[in-house]
Amino acid sequence: MIEIKTLGLIFISFSLLHGFVAALNCTSPSPESLFDALERELFPRKLLRPVKRFSDTLNVSITITVVGILELEWDIEGLSWDEEECGTTRVSVPREKLWIPDVQIREFVHEDESPQTSSVYLYNTGHVYDDKPIRVVATCKFVIYTFPFDIQNCSLTFKPYLHVAADVRMIQSTTAAEILEESRQVMQIKGEWELVDIKSAPINLKMTNGSSTGVKYHIILRRRPLLYVVNLLIPSCFLITVDLFSFLLPPHSVDRSSFKMTLILGYTVFLLIMNDLLPVTGNATPLMNVFFSVSLALMVASLLETVLITNIQFSSSQYSAAPRWLSVLVLRYLAVIVCVPPIKKSNRVTVSLHPPAGAMSPITISSRDLPSVSGNTPPANTPPVPALDQLRKLSKDLMAIRLQIEKHFQGNSASQEWQMIGAVIDRFLFGLYLVFILACFVTIVCIWIWSQAHIG
Repeated sequence: MIEIKTLGLIFISFSLLHGFVAALNCTSPSPESLFDALERELFPRKLLRPVKRFSDTLNVSITITVVGILELEWDIEGLSWDEEECGTTRVSVPREKLWIPDVQIREFVHEDESPQTSSVYLYNTGHVYDDKPIRVVATCKFVIYTFPFDIQNCSLTFKPYLHVAADVRMIQSTTAAEILEESRQVMQIKGEWELVDIKSAPINLKMTNGSSTGVKYHIILRRRPLLYVVNLLIPSCFLITVDLFSFLLPPHSVDRSSFKMTLILGYTVFLLIMNDLLPVTGNATPLMNVFFSVSLALMVASLLETVLITNIQFSSSQYSAAPRWLSVLVLRYLAVIVCVPPIKKSNRVTVSLHPPAGAMSPITISSRDLPSVSGNTPPANTPPVPALDQLRKLSKDLMAIRLQIEKHFQGNSASQEWQMIGAVIDRFLFGLYLVFILACFVTIVCIWIWSQAHIG
């Protein structure tokens, strides 16, 4: 339960339908003569409930209008005077001189600090009119799950503070539709809340000394969401959209992680600045708070994913082969979901310079074969040259160079697999962002449409 101020002040109208004072006789049409008659016939009975017998029930009619003043009206049966004889149809008398109904609002949480008026109008028909300002601060249970598109139902219960139903019975004098129409005509304040509807119902409350009747009014208020949409939702969506399009930056050539870190820092500062606009309550969590939390979580997840992708891009050649379960989950199933083409098999055939054992006989080159290789005829007494050892050493050097070149330009199969896993994960988080933004947009539009339809 939290405190709210109900749209202004309350206009209340009471009608006491029974009285107990006889007609007044004035000796002259002057204020002195009229007040002498009132002092003689009415004022001494201000402590008595205006009924003829204790067993009679006093009916009190009540109506409210959401405006800025409080008006009490009731009729004292039997009280009247002649206009020509007493000289007037209306006179102001001190409030403490009359019996005033002890009608209270149960939801009051603060003492009434509005200025007090000292007099009321008394008409020659016995009608009493009491007009004074009042400031209502009442309790209202907030349901803020759909904040800022929330609609609140705040109740005001009018009942006698002491009298039981056998003494005073509260009845409604006007319909809720009439009260709503009149309230909308007189309301001038255009604040955060908008009056949607007013409903009423009689109630019967049990007390220690009996039951008490009353009238309960439900004031339905709708929050105007434009302030929160402009200051909270739209900037948050802008930051999320920028983070979404940051996935288009190539991680191998641009420092994407620094860019995302800057976005997270800006989003955190934005939430700290706008924290005062969010409702503070322990009863429920607004859907907007969930939206902000999930947005921040996705930003952090995208930053961690960027760190992972960057590490795979630059260090995958040092990794061992990916686990089979990870390869199957990501490359076979997740890649199909995010529409990433599978790895294409290479058509190149690697020829080994080391033939299998026994496939070929060893090559023997004698000194007599060297003239054909060098093109010169050696002297007759030249010793044999170890040409075979030189050729084998040269073939090993060529093989090492070839392997290094292939590893540099093509990479091994494990590195390609890790890079493909990183690309699939990057595409998957990008799609998750798209789904989240679309779901939030559809949800906000649906709640807004539902809120507008509720008003209509």
